[in-house]
Amino acid sequence: LEKFGYKDCPAHPTWLAPDEWKGTADEKQLQLLTAHPAHRLHSQLNYAELRKKYAVADREPITIHTEDAARFGIANGDLVRVWNKRGQILTGAVVTDGIKKGVVCVHEGAWPDLENGLCKNGSANVLTADIPSSQLANACAGNSALVYIEKYTGNAPKLTAFDQPAIQA
Repeated sequence: LEKFGYKDCPAHPTWLAPDEWKGTADEKQLQLLTAHPAHRLHSQLNYAELRKKYAVADREPITIHTEDAARFGIANGDLVRVWNKRGQILTGAVVTDGIKKGVVCVHEGAWPDLENGLCKNGSANVLTADIPSSQLANACAGNSALVYIEKYTGNAPKLTAFDQPAIQA
């Protein structure tokens, strides 16, 4: 491995700080985790009927620590705008002590539903970097990013991700 000379793939196990992590965050940024959901397989099974069992405010859920939610004026069930330099999404708040303070989680696999630069359905891919794991492997990199959150106070935009497309003969 050493002979390849790749800075992002050293010959021995080494801590390589990611570009975005709590060590580089400002006081208002939170660490976003994009875990696999228990209720679907990536984007498969993200259809309207199954979503009724887990969606919050008709959006992909975002898990927020109780203290972080209080700091940002967010309550269980609120619509939450989540954003960073790559994009913005709407999610539904799940407030709990079951996640670490300073961290939020939006499960991967939500179908994108973009309108005017906003993913109305809460697809976490809008917020994560599209990078390989290393120059050598080119596998999927762990999806983690720094984000800002706020309670969404506008009218909730209509979801269209699950609408049947128009068919023209």
